[in-house]
Amino acid sequence: MDAPNIPDAEWTIMEALWEQAPRTASEVSKSLQPETGWAVNTVRTMLTRLIDKGALQSAENSDGVRQFSPALSRDAVVRAESQSYLDRVFKGAAQPLLIHFATRSDLTPSEIEHLKQLLDDSVDKHP
Repeated sequence: MDAPNIPDAEWTIMEALWEQAPRTASEVSKSLQPETGWAVNTVRTMLTRLIDKGALQSAENSDGVRQFSPALSRDAVVRAESQSYLDRVFKGAAQPLLIHFATRSDLTPSEIEHLKQLLDDSVDKHP
């Protein structure tokens, strides 16, 4: 299954559940309230949307309260979002994307070394 399109607000919900799951809607709402100010009904609406998209799953706990858990790994969603961005903005070409971020990011020397190593490793895999 392809990862669904997840807007920023729903991404916030997913992050909370990737961090800790399963959780009830009330627990998710309480954890996000200081940051977002969202009411529990707003959180419930987004949880329902994420279930409809296949990003979350739910089950009742032993007390009969509905709990939510990610149906997709964070890595799978990040990969899909990254590919979608690459396709939309850079027409699927990785080189312009890498050049864009390398020239416009404030990378530390160790981050630059790490990127060089990743590129060298990539060349070794695909001579």
